[in-house]
Amino acid sequence: MSSDVEALASSVRMDVEDGVLMVTLDRPKANAIDVATSHELYAAFNRLQEDPTLRVAVLTGAGDRFFSAGWDLKAAAAGESIEADHGPGGFAGLTRLFGLRKPVIAAVNGLAFGGGFELALAADLIVAAEHAEFALTEVTLGMVPGSGGVLRLPRKLPSAVATEMLLTGRRMTAVEGHQWGLVNRVVASSELLDVAMRLARDICSSAPLAVAAVKEISEATMSLGIEEAYRHSMDSSSYRTLLSSEDAKEGPRAFVEKRAPRWQGR
Repeated sequence: MSSDVEALASSVRMDVEDGVLMVTLDRPKANAIDVATSHELYAAFNRLQEDPTLRVAVLTGAGDRFFSAGWDLKAAAAGESIEADHGPGGFAGLTRLFGLRKPVIAAVNGLAFGGGFELALAADLIVAAEHAEFALTEVTLGMVPGSGGVLRLPRKLPSAVATEMLLTGRRMTAVEGHQWGLVNRVVASSELLDVAMRLARDICSSAPLAVAAVKEISEATMSLGIEEAYRHSMDSSSYRTLLSSEDAKEGPRAFVEKRAPRWQGR
């Protein structure tokens, strides 16, 4: 991958290509996350939100063993509290970043444990290397997966499966995660970023206002009944903006003219 390589301190790298923001967590040896790293990750996701030239982010970890081991327990042992100010996006910069209208793809390159799994769960899609594994290990350490894990996992997996993972900390392989619908793709480690980038480009080929509307409606109606959700979706700000947009006219026009649409995001 080429172009516009940047670094935030020493823990987060960013690379931009064709409207895709590649975010790499790089904290040897386990890509663990402390307060400073949470702020750095938030800065990356905030850039995604604010930069109109960016459409989607791909998030991964450096190396091939850990996506992220989660909360930096060495920092915790030194006195850093999990309740410390991790910034506007919460732990890992994403777990409480509600209202992000651009998708994030987690390219899980290895072990995603504890807060690292919670970070992946906060993404919209997961592509995993064949050797990747997932676990919420907090209960084995006397804690609770309070950065969204206890809330998001039961929405992603069947109740019995999620409950077992939450209560025992057991590991789930990438293949099993794919079987349950948690993981979108399982690929060879050497193909991980290429597959994640292809998925990102597929999203980039869609209308940006439509993508934003899908995210807003999905998030806002997840816990509602169909009738109430239907009413809510028709009134959502993103949907109303989409209906009167130039892009809503461009899509049908491009289809009739048998050409690729030229999205303007307005």
